[in-house]
Amino acid sequence: MTEIPRFRLPKNDEMLGYVTQMLGFGRMYVKCADDKIRLCQVKGSLSRYLWINEGDIVLIKPWQIEHDKKADVLFKYNKNDWDTLKAKGVLKENLLNGN
Repeated sequence: MTEIPRFRLPKNDEMLGYVTQMLGFGRMYVKCADDKIRLCQVKGSLSRYLWINEGDIVLIKPWQIEHDKKADVLFKYNKNDWDTLKAKGVLKENLLNGN
């Protein structure tokens, strides 16, 4: 069984994003920290464990090809984690306010 990490910070080319619209079948539009809107998808076995709704903060990794348009969802943050992300300086207010 796949173990889901409890908390994770972005590494390397990963970034945070705000889910703006759900499309179904594990796909969604996400406004990313670099102010681009990407079509994201939940990969493989994670789709059973991650229930994502509009307004959630997620950790994404852009694709190597079409990196400005598409990405994979790696992790979903709970609302309780948002304060920790703000305190560490990872979550910017403009990501939440610029919907």
